[in-house]
Amino acid sequence: MTKWMSWLLLTMLTGSPFVSLLIILVAWLVLDRFTFRILPDPIQGFGRTKRARRLARTIDHNPHDRRARRELADIYVQQRRFKKADEMIRYNLEAGEEDPSTLFVAGVAKAGLRDRSSAESLLERLREKEPGYRMNVIDLELGRMYLALGEYEPAATSLERLCQARPGSVEGKALLARALRKQGELDRAKEVAAQAWKDYASAPGFQRRKERYWAWRLQPWRPALYGLVFMAAIFVLGQIFVP
Repeated sequence: MTKWMSWLLLTMLTGSPFVSLLIILVAWLVLDRFTFRILPDPIQGFGRTKRARRLARTIDHNPHDRRARRELADIYVQQRRFKKADEMIRYNLEAGEEDPSTLFVAGVAKAGLRDRSSAESLLERLREKEPGYRMNVIDLELGRMYLALGEYEPAATSLERLCQARPGSVEGKALLARALRKQGELDRAKEVAAQAWKDYASAPGFQRRKERYWAWRLQPWRPALYGLVFMAAIFVLGQIFVP
């Protein structure tokens, strides 16, 4: 309803429903950049898609190019196209490739497909080769998978290990708080969530931009407030400029 009213007010101001729709879309994109960051970054997404097409052409010409397959599978994982990532990286595994990046991409793809046993096997093999791989990202991926499967005790265990390796991780603490709430540990969950917000508030700017989505998940009233301010501004403009 609020979006409909915004569109009507802007249409009265601009005289064009299409221009009004464009303004609303741009405004919501900007608002998302400063709050949840749910919408994909259009520039980054375009570059990723362009690179994926180039890699796909390379593989069409040379299906045995394992480097291109690994990179394309990684892009598919970032796009949450886990089935395509799994299909792409499978050739590398069958060829005996077990370097850390291959095991990680393959494990995340299996985790995204909710294939618990395969994901655990691949990621634990990676842990054996490189225990602290990318600051315990293994535990982050396992924690995400366990949460998605509704297995909160192993999720909490994995996320505890992550938070020990990354004390300032807002995402890790936000996910851990969720796992603890699901287990009924409400006081501890509240404590972890409060610490996560403190970490976010004291982090440098580049880190806050990276963690903003998880910070707003901890205090969802903030982006809601920004949305209300945006709606109020449109209403005031309508009152001023519309006869």
